[in-house]
Amino acid sequence: MPDLVETFGGHFMSPVADPYTAYARLRAHEPVKPLDLWMGPGYVITRYDDVRTVCTDPAVFSSRSNANGIGLVMGHTILEMDGKEHTKHRSIIAPAFVPKALRSDLPELIERMVHELIDQFAADGAAELVAQFTSTIPIRVIAYVIGIPMEDYRTFHHCGLDIIGFTDDPPRGYAAAQHLVEFLRPLLARRRAEPTGDLMSKLAHAEVDGERLDDEEIFSFLRLLLPAGAETTFRLIGNLLYALLDNPEALEEVRADRQKVDWAIEETLRWESPVQYASRETTTATTLSGTELPAGAQLLLALGSANRDEQHFADAARFELHRRPEEHFAFGFGRHFCAGAHLARLEARTAANALLDRLPHLRFAPGAERQIVGLAFRSPTALPVVFNRA
Repeated sequence: MPDLVETFGGHFMSPVADPYTAYARLRAHEPVKPLDLWMGPGYVITRYDDVRTVCTDPAVFSSRSNANGIGLVMGHTILEMDGKEHTKHRSIIAPAFVPKALRSDLPELIERMVHELIDQFAADGAAELVAQFTSTIPIRVIAYVIGIPMEDYRTFHHCGLDIIGFTDDPPRGYAAAQHLVEFLRPLLARRRAEPTGDLMSKLAHAEVDGERLDDEEIFSFLRLLLPAGAETTFRLIGNLLYALLDNPEALEEVRADRQKVDWAIEETLRWESPVQYASRETTTATTLSGTELPAGAQLLLALGSANRDEQHFADAARFELHRRPEEHFAFGFGRHFCAGAHLARLEARTAANALLDRLPHLRFAPGAERQIVGLAFRSPTALPVVFNRA
């Protein structure tokens, strides 16, 4: 594994196989670790209790630090907003992702998309589920929610990957952000003139303090929703399938009792969080785990480390279907809890149930290499499987 300090400093998208050994060492000996981060000197926070403290005290730990990170390419988004500004802007998009909204035509649409993909390989007896399944579903779903023509989802997908990887290749990230704006501009103009029921139309006609959002504010929303709504969910689905395939007894238990799919999803979110980090900045001098932090300190919350903190999760490195863990941080915590968490769970649940219904004796392909990798975002690079032909 590359040295963790070097990885944090310059290669945030590196395909690290095991950051958890280093996290365990940091939790035990240096839970508030000073590091040179991409946005300047800062600290990596690795313990569960410290991460929870930071997430639940926005007065001391501001989200404005995201302006110096992902905000450089996404623009001014709710990720970097605090207080009333955050509340007002979140209220615009949150209603589109609450469970009530997801009980309209979206569940049926997701199920249809999932089965259309499975139709393409169900008779083959083998598949590579990342390329043929997990990487496709969420981008199609978020495209539908936003109001992107379905035939353009691949362009949408590539832009998202380049945007979230901007710390490793800034010019490419900025170019992707601009390309996305030019792609969205005529669509937004049409929604302003002729609104439909999609999220882009709602943004085009939403008001904050009596004023409509301007184009740049809307583009910033959409640059955020693209990776947040697609890239993270495809990693969740991949991690869920990996966890079940790597634990055949759990797989068979879930196959027999589908209510336990939700158990598997929550344990997957804890065990291999798709998004591994969140950013904050201290507004005043404070202390975490005995370490004094000055005002203006940049903090990187290691969510994946907190979710494997042995003080809260026994045998934390193990995927345990019956764990029923206390709250994890895979979707953040507090005011910045992910607005799309319900949608992500719905997609993961639908995908898992459909595969179990359609692919008898689903299992990893014998001898095939498979691995979950990543530092900022974690998921398997491939899921080679075999099954009984439909």
